[in-house]
Amino acid sequence: AAPSPRREETGDLSEPAAVVLSTVEVTAAGPRPRSRTLLLKGHDPRGFVVYTNLRSAKGRQALTTPAASLLFPWYALQRQVRVDGTVERVEDAQADEYFASRPRESQVAAWASQQSEAVADRETLDAVYAEAQARFAGREVPRPPHWGGLRVVPDRLEFWQGRAHRLHDRIVYDLVEGSPGSWQRTRLAP
Repeated sequence: AAPSPRREETGDLSEPAAVVLSTVEVTAAGPRPRSRTLLLKGHDPRGFVVYTNLRSAKGRQALTTPAASLLFPWYALQRQVRVDGTVERVEDAQADEYFASRPRESQVAAWASQQSEAVADRETLDAVYAEAQARFAGREVPRPPHWGGLRVVPDRLEFWQGRAHRLHDRIVYDLVEGSPGSWQRTRLAP
């Protein structure tokens, strides 16, 4: 069979929406970067959106120190895109709409999982999930109040393209302060 146009665009990417979200945790020893992989769930003119338990480590970090970076590592294409910016919480109506689109099992899991908290064992987690399933049996699962979206509002974008002899292309766009919607383009040495 002929390769699909989508496959040609994305190379051998199994999950092109996978993104590494880096936040800052303020500890007694000072600020520490924290990174994890998740899926980008949307973008709009204001920024890039992910959804999570807002009580999780990433939720607390992003809302307490609202500076974050997203990294799209498209290794199969020898490309990556980095987005740096500030974090804002997505409006409840938008979070409700996205939550309603999720599979029911994922909606129930949002109630069952106390993300980033210690859990005794897998059986305990499965039991809490079963309790949540019973609680919402036969009815719609509402969005938990602790679950929502985070939008990274970009102020810097870097596009990296691998090239021969490690002479890679790096193109950066910085938001021009005081000039909404204006970006300064700069080529960086690899």
